[in-house]
Amino acid sequence: MSSKHDITLLRINYLRGPNIWTYRPVLEVWLDLGDLEDFPSNKLPGLTERLVEWLPALEEHHCGVGERGGFIQRLREGTWAGHILEHIVIELLNLAGMPTGFGQTRETSRRGVYRMVFRARDEAVARAALTEAHALLLAAIRQREDGAAGFDVPAAVARLVNQIDRSYLGPSTASIVAAATDRGIPHLRLNDGNLVQLGQGRHQRRIWTAETDRTSAIAGNIAHDKDLTKSLLASCGVPVPEGQVVDSPQAAWEAAQEIGLPVVVKPSDANHGRGVSLDLSEREDIEKAFSVADAEGSEVMVERYVLGDEHRLLVVGGRVVAAARGESLSVVGDGRSTVEQLIDSQLNSDPRRGEAEEFPLETIRLDREPVMRLLLERQGLSGEAVPALGRRVMVQRNGNVAIDCTDEVHPEVAHAVTLAARVVGLDVAGVDLVAQDIGRPLQAQGGAVVEVNAGPGLLMHLKPATGLSRPVGRAIVDHLFDEGGNGRVPIVGVASSRHGNAIARLVGWLLHLSGHQVGLACQDGLFLGNRKVDVRPSAHWEAGQRLLMNREIDAVVLENGPAVILDDGLAYDRCTVGVVTDLDDFQGLERHDVRSTDQLYRVMRTQVDVVLPDGVAVLNADDARVLEMVELCDGDVILYGMDAASPALQKHREAGSRTVSVFEGQLVLAEGVRKAHRVRLDAPVVQGLLQSLGAHTLMAVAAAAWALAVSPELMAAGIETAGLDVAPTPERPEPVTLDAAR
Repeated sequence: MSSKHDITLLRINYLRGPNIWTYRPVLEVWLDLGDLEDFPSNKLPGLTERLVEWLPALEEHHCGVGERGGFIQRLREGTWAGHILEHIVIELLNLAGMPTGFGQTRETSRRGVYRMVFRARDEAVARAALTEAHALLLAAIRQREDGAAGFDVPAAVARLVNQIDRSYLGPSTASIVAAATDRGIPHLRLNDGNLVQLGQGRHQRRIWTAETDRTSAIAGNIAHDKDLTKSLLASCGVPVPEGQVVDSPQAAWEAAQEIGLPVVVKPSDANHGRGVSLDLSEREDIEKAFSVADAEGSEVMVERYVLGDEHRLLVVGGRVVAAARGESLSVVGDGRSTVEQLIDSQLNSDPRRGEAEEFPLETIRLDREPVMRLLLERQGLSGEAVPALGRRVMVQRNGNVAIDCTDEVHPEVAHAVTLAARVVGLDVAGVDLVAQDIGRPLQAQGGAVVEVNAGPGLLMHLKPATGLSRPVGRAIVDHLFDEGGNGRVPIVGVASSRHGNAIARLVGWLLHLSGHQVGLACQDGLFLGNRKVDVRPSAHWEAGQRLLMNREIDAVVLENGPAVILDDGLAYDRCTVGVVTDLDDFQGLERHDVRSTDQLYRVMRTQVDVVLPDGVAVLNADDARVLEMVELCDGDVILYGMDAASPALQKHREAGSRTVSVFEGQLVLAEGVRKAHRVRLDAPVVQGLLQSLGAHTLMAVAAAAWALAVSPELMAAGIETAGLDVAPTPERPEPVTLDAAR
């Protein structure tokens, strides 16, 4: 095919919250197929075969056919390039270890232009996947039969994997976030690393890897100072090995003699066994081990050698939730291979070993492990040496803590390590100990606690090399949140193109009067309580996030016009109250190809889709299309309308549900067919609001406030004292007054 075939990426938009496509973030891409609009896949010779050759797993894509091979069937029958690009993106993400099952491609009103979306947990990864998929598809379309222009799929996947490693949460943090999600607790990522907020506003907790906002700086500093930690533990009866901090090789040898041989030489802030040399008895070995430990950049400690295996016990909230054991590593000579070659063939060939974080065991490389080289030297060997046939060569004495032993921990051992965590002051701690048998008390076998670590890694418990995975992320979430708690604050979302700012401000004011510390974002600005902290229009995603991150806020009200939903998605995953007032205004939405009520319906329903099961949708029953959204709500629905006798409101009340209507200068809040409350609106100030805003606006406010248990008496007083100065909406008919609705 001619190289004139191209796919132009007109616009790429990352929708960070619930949107018209799905509850979750997606990358939305506007594509211009150009002359490819006249060339579906069945008119591009060899395209299907090349795609299947390069991406064999496309056979697994069901597509709209609903069965394996469905997408390939679509390719052979003829489908357009935008749809093909969607599936290539999904498959590349699958190959990179970040599977996604959601994607859609839809035509726009402009010929040859499509909107393609796919699930995108991270914007940078999504953009990288799009770039690779775009290049792959163009290469497949343009390749001649002689194979002139191929595509390196493994290289593209490797680039994607690198981007994923740079962008995604580490496995420890991700496990906690996943556990929070399972409990319905929302999260916000606060930086490019592993600082994450769980929950919202005043109810939030924060984690940084496995450290929590309950972890004090003092406790973290104590844990960092290994000598101080041992002193405190010993004073409280926790068995620890005797030891000294030393500042020279000579001092290390002198300390070893005083403590008693054999000894351990290690950095005072040893991590993952780095710089730790075990079972040393010779002066030369001890002095060399000092240099290895000193190179790690911290103080050097000499400790009594404790016989046994290294263990890591994870303590969360005062109880042991997981335990793992380490093992020494050795290779056996074959008389031909060097030590390095034996390590590669006998140890690094283990599929559980790798460089990335998700591997439970690390790749062994002598060039970066001076402790291993020293251990080999003590055996008279080096990495280049060739051991004799059958000779066992010790490669590593510690580390490799990846054998689950949680069910073997003796109660006395559990008591010792939980006491160690309490002494240091850590709510989450990784306690390292050495013991011959974790199923026996430490004192009985000469075992000892050797370190207490703040912010411990969780991977060894999540993906042990041997044994069961332990739900340590869930344990941390359960520690941070009470049973049944979801960390949420009440959120009111107002989806409106008519007086949405006034509705949001009045609801926020009523919540303020009822005792809440309210955060409000609308076209009039950003408000904390009754203080305006930003005068700029704030009905957008960023403003909503600012409020949800604020530790002082215990209720949030956000205005969401249709453009907000289309540009960014909602700022929250779910809400307590979702208000939809109208489907009237398409102004400014042409760039999103929204030109009809049906299209606007898809946008505004997003607000109803995210109402929590114990939440409430507030809907305008006088708008027939808005009324249709009743069936979309997971929670309850309050309808409002001018005439209490309308069929919609009557039917709703007969079902035992709530309505708001107007009668004789009052708002009538009816529940079922017998119970009703009245809110008087005859004060001059309120009459002014009616003239400027209209009755529908005040009905929406009352319904939203009612959904949040604001009393009718407080509604009346609050509307009267709100002090809003809102001009009539330009270029609209004068609002219907209460008198006209009698």
